[in-house]
Amino acid sequence: MNYSRIQVIGYVFLLSLLSILGPLNIDMYLPSFPLIQDDLSTNAMYVQMSLTSCLLGLSIGQLIFGPLSDAVGRKRPLIISLIGFTIFSFICAFSPNIVLLIFFRFMQGFFASCGIVLSKAIARDLFDGRALTKFFTILMVITSVAPLIAPLLGGFILSIPDSTWGMIFYALAGLGVVITLISTWKLKESLTKEYRIPTNFKSTVNSLVELLKEREFLGYVLAVGFIHGGSFAYVSGTPFVYQELYGVTPQMFSLLFGINGVAIVLGSFLFGKLSDYFSEWRVLKWFIISSMFTSFAILISAIMMGPLFIMVISIFTYMMSIGCILTGTFTLGMRGKYHNAGSASAHLGTLPLIFGAIATPMSGLIEGSAIPMGATICITAWIGSIFFLKLTTNPDVV
Repeated sequence: MNYSRIQVIGYVFLLSLLSILGPLNIDMYLPSFPLIQDDLSTNAMYVQMSLTSCLLGLSIGQLIFGPLSDAVGRKRPLIISLIGFTIFSFICAFSPNIVLLIFFRFMQGFFASCGIVLSKAIARDLFDGRALTKFFTILMVITSVAPLIAPLLGGFILSIPDSTWGMIFYALAGLGVVITLISTWKLKESLTKEYRIPTNFKSTVNSLVELLKEREFLGYVLAVGFIHGGSFAYVSGTPFVYQELYGVTPQMFSLLFGINGVAIVLGSFLFGKLSDYFSEWRVLKWFIISSMFTSFAILISAIMMGPLFIMVISIFTYMMSIGCILTGTFTLGMRGKYHNAGSASAHLGTLPLIFGAIATPMSGLIEGSAIPMGATICITAWIGSIFFLKLTTNPDVV
């Protein structure tokens, strides 16, 4: 179906609001890690587990909400989940200990997952082929600004006199209210009844399993799963590496972290532009290989503990590859997924979060060292790249 420019802009705005729940939920409270550690009398590893639990909630929720939306439509599950996200964002601010914060963060992530998986499924409902690539590139460029501004917002909130880390969760709850109201008012159901599939637990599992039997699709899932999943070691590791090892302030950390949001935007933008001249698979392959070498550079920088700017540059180039990989694996992996777009989107979005949940605490295994972070990033990038090169082929070459 052809859409006017105004309609496309409207869909970009709405789906961007849903997509930003994930990165804001993950990144906005990162500058407060040392404060949470002190206030709740815990250690860095347990604080990182609050991020791990959030990632687990995001991954499990996608596996539930994705297939569910293939059966009942997109809008109803979305509105219910947005309300749940708002409630648990507010509750997180009152956590009296790290154990309850970890649990509340899981629930917060679980409900936020619906916005992430359904924004992609709705995009697939509306567009296909090159139109989907162009639309998703625009969507990725816009939503990639969220990781850029999220830590800056968190740092700004913490800079307010007498502010606490709980105020960050108040802000997330307020955002949840806004997105819930806009989605209820403006978002239309995108999955017509003829494309819905009956569902129960057995059919849901079968749908998810059948997708993984497709060699090409599995290649894209494992590639984005390992490579993007490994990047969460950077997300959880840099608050301590930058602030404790290199001595930067929470505000400077927010700026350094936010710069990598620009890298993600640039990578996604380059994928869309280069795909006008080369096949999408070929462009993705270039950036997959780039992730292998840039992740190795991060590891070397972590081992040598050289100047901060070397670590920053290495991570920037690595995150630029991540931006392309996120866009490329989605557009290629979703090709031909008409009746099970929700399930396919769930797979592409879930595995990175599962691996991310594993990678997150690994970055803090050795107190006062950046080596666990660098090693995790490097190993996962190489494993994901090998799966991509072994399982996928250029679909445009007959």
